Amino acid sequence: MIEVVAGLILDETGRLLACRRPEGKHLGGKWEFPGGKVEDGESPAAALLRELAEELGITVETGQRLTPVVWDYGRGPIRLHPFVCRIVSGELHPHEHSEIRWCPREGLRALDWADADRPILAEWLEQP
Repeated sequence: MIEVVAGLILDETGRLLACRRPEGKHLGGKWEFPGGKVEDGESPAAALLRELAEELGITVETGQRLTPVVWDYGRGPIRLHPFVCRIVSGELHPHEHSEIRWCPREGLRALDWADADRPILAEWLEQP
């Protein structure tokens, strides 16, 4: 099982950051929450801080932890650990994604999300 993290990054108005995977890569064109693999000896929260710094050039503060999702895209199972977080420093630069977009709550379901991210989005949307 590969341990993976994902950040549900909120801005000050409550919009959520969606990141689009580049064409030609696994799940190309799909929208996802940014993150990546947890390295040996690393906690999920520490992995998220590292991945978001590498992928987007930002430092975040982690908050609520949502329910982990186990998924298999045909390459072996992953366990995706989602965290709600906010940017505390840095400017967004999509180093790993073809597009990034701040989305209001009501516009999120219109995006073509990666399958493993869908249950996470649904859980977050059910919250008040």
